[in-house]
Amino acid sequence: MLSSATMDTHTTPSPGRSDFIRDIVADDCAAGRVKSVVTRFPPEPNGYLHIGHAKSICLNFGIAMEFDGRCHLRFDDTNPAKEEQEYIDAIEADVRWLGFDWAEHLYYASDYFEQLYKWAVHLIRQGKAYVDDLSAEEIREHRGTLTEPGRESPWRGRSAQENLDLFARMRAGEFPNGSRVLRAKIDMASGNINFRDPVLYRILHARHPRTGDAWSIYPSYDFAHGQSDAIEGITHSICTLEFADHRPLYDWFIENLPVPSRPRQYEFARLNLTHTVLSKRVLLRLVHDGHVRGWDDPRMPTLSGLRRRGFPAEGIRDFASMIGVARADSVVEVEMLEHAVRDVLNRTAPRRFGVVDPLKVVIENYPEGHEHVEVPNNPEDESAGTRAVPFSRELWIEREDFMEEPPKKFFRLAPGREVRLRSAYFITCTDVVKDASGAVVELRCTYDSATRGGSAPDGRRPKATLHWLSVAHAVPAEVRLYGHLFANPLPGSDGRELLDDLNPGSEVVVQGFVEPAAAGAPLGHTVQFERLGYFCMDPDSTAGTPVFNRTLTLKDTWAKVRAKESAKSAEEPLAHP
Repeated sequence: MLSSATMDTHTTPSPGRSDFIRDIVADDCAAGRVKSVVTRFPPEPNGYLHIGHAKSICLNFGIAMEFDGRCHLRFDDTNPAKEEQEYIDAIEADVRWLGFDWAEHLYYASDYFEQLYKWAVHLIRQGKAYVDDLSAEEIREHRGTLTEPGRESPWRGRSAQENLDLFARMRAGEFPNGSRVLRAKIDMASGNINFRDPVLYRILHARHPRTGDAWSIYPSYDFAHGQSDAIEGITHSICTLEFADHRPLYDWFIENLPVPSRPRQYEFARLNLTHTVLSKRVLLRLVHDGHVRGWDDPRMPTLSGLRRRGFPAEGIRDFASMIGVARADSVVEVEMLEHAVRDVLNRTAPRRFGVVDPLKVVIENYPEGHEHVEVPNNPEDESAGTRAVPFSRELWIEREDFMEEPPKKFFRLAPGREVRLRSAYFITCTDVVKDASGAVVELRCTYDSATRGGSAPDGRRPKATLHWLSVAHAVPAEVRLYGHLFANPLPGSDGRELLDDLNPGSEVVVQGFVEPAAAGAPLGHTVQFERLGYFCMDPDSTAGTPVFNRTLTLKDTWAKVRAKESAKSAEEPLAHP
């Protein structure tokens, strides 16, 4: 577990990890403006974290570790109507799974409700806040547009004494929801709409997960955010670009309140990923409308969904490092994320045999009974050793590994052709058995006993090597083959209904077989089914029937594209002045 509170680091960024935010932090440390770096990750507990949040988590906790500081986990729990303990628990689990630890620095905006209320009273007494009776719709109408100034509320001129009385009665619960709000009194003609008397408090009679019924009013995000940073001594408040227009308001509150510290806000580009939607509202709709199995559906971009699919936390951290931190929005190819995940799994995932579309092979000259052959657990890691896999007269192979009339470049099994069975023997197809409809149901083969282990004494080398399973020992398994949830790289683009771009083939469930060693894998454990891809044991598994989710195929599109681009660049002549 990576801990921003305990990791031994230095006050300069680690080699190769430089970006404009890290440069700002380094300059602040070098100039003595900051003695100890303190960052925070402040999620709203109204949904599950997704891959976009992972970028922010890695940035905030990463900077804290690199500069020997600390990172707080703070829940922005200011809207009890949408918040649940389920989300709080899930967020904590996701951050820990990703590899980070906040130590004792777990906080909630609700910890500061009393202090925030006192600061609101301070603004009222200074003539910088007032109670407004306009409805939410009327406030929007009075706010104006980007080209037209706003109009002042008729209640803007209330005396401080009247405002203090009304605000106290709002807290006491005397008024119904939506009847009154507390607004900052700034500038209704400001070019920044956020300065046009923003709402600080609204009336909401809802039970809070932590404070219960103690409050009938709740602060807005803009009012709670910066002040919570100041209370906790945050030095660098790092947000995504949509909060850039809110920064002047963030600073206005800090300058007009007696806060204990002066944090600074900085913005970076949020993550946009092809074939993916990261809007929490849309993700909630996908769950509630039954388009997916739940928040942790392996097709979802949530961290719980990626974890269930078999993505390793290390791969997600590597991806966050690969894409870097930018000032401008862009779209990242999802293949880049998949490349980072494959890179980790190729090193770490043990190899196993699985067959997802089985075709029976009977080796007619193989004796009754069975033997075990030794198969490497991971060719990338000799220390992983080998395992004993049962081999017998009747086997399963992949149906796609046989063609009765093969084209020129098909080198796998065909009538009269010899192939290698991985770590076992060479076999030759001698006959094809079909059912009444003409479909191939079984292959008859012979084997060469002198080729045990996969090599021939005479040096002949078949052009294809197949994976296989012993029919008598194979364990039936449900296999869920996953693809992109959205077929269109940019879901909802060109004005289309976003859900029209859902991929109807994003989940295909088949019945296959796996070797005993795979069936005994723990939940959440990712293995490579040789020649098929990476697969993870799903929580839906039972003692008799394991369920495997396909994490990714073995094909790495992004790596091939980058290799072609690099080759093309190398071929281009150098430019001369």
